[in-house]
Amino acid sequence: MTRTPLFVALAAAAAGYGQLALAQGDTPAAKPEIEEVSVTGSRIKRADIEGVGPVTVLSEASIEATGHSSLENLLQSIPAAAGFGGNQTNAYWTSNGWGTPQINLRGLGINRTLVMVNGRRVVNGGTGANSSVDLSMIPMSLISSIEVLKDGASATYGADAVAGVVNLITKKQFDGLEIEGKYGQTALGDGEETVLDLTWGISGDRGNLMVNMSYQDNGPSPLVDRVPCPLTGDSYTECSGSSSTIGGRTTLPAGAVLADGTVLTEPTRINFNQDPNGDGDFYERYDGAKHGFNYNPYFNAVQPIERFSFTTLGNFAISDSASLFTELMFTNRQSMQPASPASLSGIAYSADHPTNPTGTDFVLERRRLLENGARDFYQEVDTWRAVTGIEGDINGNWGYEVAFNWGRNTATDAIANNINMQRVGETLDPSLCGMNGIPCADYLGYGDVTVDVLDYIVFNQEGTGGNEQKSLSANVNGDLFELPAGTVGFAAGMEWREDSGWRKPDSLVQAGYALGNQADPISGSTEAREVYAEMLVPVLAGLPLVQSLDVDLAMRYSDYDLFDGEDTYKAGLNWQVNDMLKVRGTMTTAFRVPNVPELFGGVSEGNLTTVDPCSDYASLDPSSTVYQNCQAAGVPLNYTQLGTTILTDRGGNQDLTPESAETFTLGLVLQPLDGLSLTLDYFDIEIDDAIREVSGSTKLAMCYESANLGHAFCAPDQHTRNPVNGDVNYLSTQKFNTGMESMQGIDFGALYDFDFAGLSHTLDFKASYLKEYETVAFDGDEPFVLAGYIGSGNGGYPHWRTNTSLTTRGNQWSGTYSIRMIGEGDDFNADSGIGSSMPNIFYHNVQFSYAMSEALRMSVGIDNLFDQEAPRVASWTDGNTDTMTYDLAGMRSYLRMTYRFD
Repeated sequence: MTRTPLFVALAAAAAGYGQLALAQGDTPAAKPEIEEVSVTGSRIKRADIEGVGPVTVLSEASIEATGHSSLENLLQSIPAAAGFGGNQTNAYWTSNGWGTPQINLRGLGINRTLVMVNGRRVVNGGTGANSSVDLSMIPMSLISSIEVLKDGASATYGADAVAGVVNLITKKQFDGLEIEGKYGQTALGDGEETVLDLTWGISGDRGNLMVNMSYQDNGPSPLVDRVPCPLTGDSYTECSGSSSTIGGRTTLPAGAVLADGTVLTEPTRINFNQDPNGDGDFYERYDGAKHGFNYNPYFNAVQPIERFSFTTLGNFAISDSASLFTELMFTNRQSMQPASPASLSGIAYSADHPTNPTGTDFVLERRRLLENGARDFYQEVDTWRAVTGIEGDINGNWGYEVAFNWGRNTATDAIANNINMQRVGETLDPSLCGMNGIPCADYLGYGDVTVDVLDYIVFNQEGTGGNEQKSLSANVNGDLFELPAGTVGFAAGMEWREDSGWRKPDSLVQAGYALGNQADPISGSTEAREVYAEMLVPVLAGLPLVQSLDVDLAMRYSDYDLFDGEDTYKAGLNWQVNDMLKVRGTMTTAFRVPNVPELFGGVSEGNLTTVDPCSDYASLDPSSTVYQNCQAAGVPLNYTQLGTTILTDRGGNQDLTPESAETFTLGLVLQPLDGLSLTLDYFDIEIDDAIREVSGSTKLAMCYESANLGHAFCAPDQHTRNPVNGDVNYLSTQKFNTGMESMQGIDFGALYDFDFAGLSHTLDFKASYLKEYETVAFDGDEPFVLAGYIGSGNGGYPHWRTNTSLTTRGNQWSGTYSIRMIGEGDDFNADSGIGSSMPNIFYHNVQFSYAMSEALRMSVGIDNLFDQEAPRVASWTDGNTDTMTYDLAGMRSYLRMTYRFD
């Protein structure tokens, strides 16, 4: 692996150390201490972190107690996370960059969650032209705390903060050297995880420097060892293979003759020989149980990933009131996902073709090239981030910061064993094959494809891409003047930002010759200029039932090069009734401009798990809407969907416009006892002109459940069918501006620190109740309800999610027992039968930590203690379940050792 650019970061660290070492001999006047701190959700420094809005704070100790080694697993386990976010379990479903770890607050979309490091933006990550941050670039060992703001924050931070903000706060100062290692594996002996972290730091009177190096290597967990095969919809044991068969499948018209002499009286699906020792010209009626292909042995339940990161953080006081600061980060990620053998489709055969044994014109619908073996998808991503600036104070009452923030990632995205379709055509053309090095091929029947043909048509596909972000910001904050109730706080600033992304597909992909959709290069950028101001006004204080009453006001103007300017505002209320009770609330507006992949992304194609509502519609009531619509669409009465996937187009749309949002929150903070804090926050979010990618299953369901096929999703630019057999032969899930999204719910929290039996304990409970979440595709359309439903490529939106943990501490030890609950939910598409309803699922985790000496600490833990299996989901993504919601790995154990040199 080439990591040549790393020497730049190492040189920067060495230079920083030299400056710091020289400075340790100086003795400048002490800097004035500032008691207030900046809290996520506000630019004004304050002492009260609960007055900003609904913020969840994860401390370093609580993060360590979870045992998580990656940010995506930690963040996706919090109750406020929902829907779909990329991780190692659902990597196959992460668009524009399989294997990219992401976070999705509220389930409103990864591109509506703003991820920051130390209050500053981070470049998007993946394999090029991406729409969210690659969480793998930030090692867990670097994190001091995480603040999760579950509120719109565009007035404070600009576009994208629609669902909320995740602020990753790094360690500020570190003295000495710490080495940490972790090893773990699943109960099946796979999924081996190795983590090595090294952190070194030095501090002096005028500054500090910290260096962190982290390495993580996670092995695969094969799917077949957990889920032997895809199951039929009405059975717990019967396998249902893919209709992309190894012999090849087609539909012959009425009048055609089978190999045994039977004359067909209606259009009939047939399958070619699948016995490698059989008659290559044999074909028979298609039987899914007999001919279906089991692809589970080719997939993983959890994907392997390897990542290395180097980070250096430092600051240096150039005077009593000013300091220079620098953050340098580099991460290399390598991820891989195996996949089943490639499938040919849509190849026309004439009746007189030399390899056609049927004597009839037909189109080869699917042929899986098992002779070629499995495909492998591979990504290597290098991500750089550099922040530098100056911060200080003026006259003790005002602070300022000027910073330049640059981030860039470059990536290679490859597929091994893909097919050159131009060459496939050449091998089937009698006028070309057999000469000039072009072999003639017979694709009808397993085992008929020769090594010479494979050598000619198979190639390794490789594309490149990346993302870049540049920003310059200047901020000031301080006290304006005194009012009877207190000091008026103020913050203001400006920011210039440019985000760009690009993807350059393989030349064969650009030419349209690679198996899959033709794709053009993507290249685009957006530029923003923004100004903001925020004011904290103390209105009342020292009155009965009004210990303090503050109003927080903020406004931002954003000017984008591709769109009109946009104003956003925030109005917040913080009412401290007495020592026990606080009332807080916010009203905010937010907006989000379409990002580079949404605007400029080309169309890509993939076989996605999709439910066709017309499958077996003959069993429905003939008066039902679905029955009548399927019949009106020309779907044969005996139609049954073959397999579980449909070839689906995904991609960008240059006609997209910005979306806007309004958020209202109202909460209570109650502290009835010493050590006990209770929080309750209601949230109401409404998004207009929402940019969404609606799953294929959802589009088909909404179409065929509409009166007289009147829904917009019934249009031919959304999906079409094969007029002979009824198969969906075109399905688009490209992004578009929908009418509206609305969401309501309540967050609960309880934190209790207490002593019992000579030990200290912390009981932590967090819950999120999703009361309502629905989308409307256009004005007047029936709403599509997501709250309470799971699957269908949408991820999970159960009404309830909770986390509960109890930590007990002794003199040298601590133990944590935690339970994560994913609430019950219904399948998006199945009203009855197996997988139509999922129960509450509980994951139990335990960790024990022991300080063997002042320098050495050992931790052992087990995740998913009772080996909870993922529930059956009718409209599953992989493994007969929803990999976006549930765990497939099973029980895992680990050992972690930490040694600290002072």
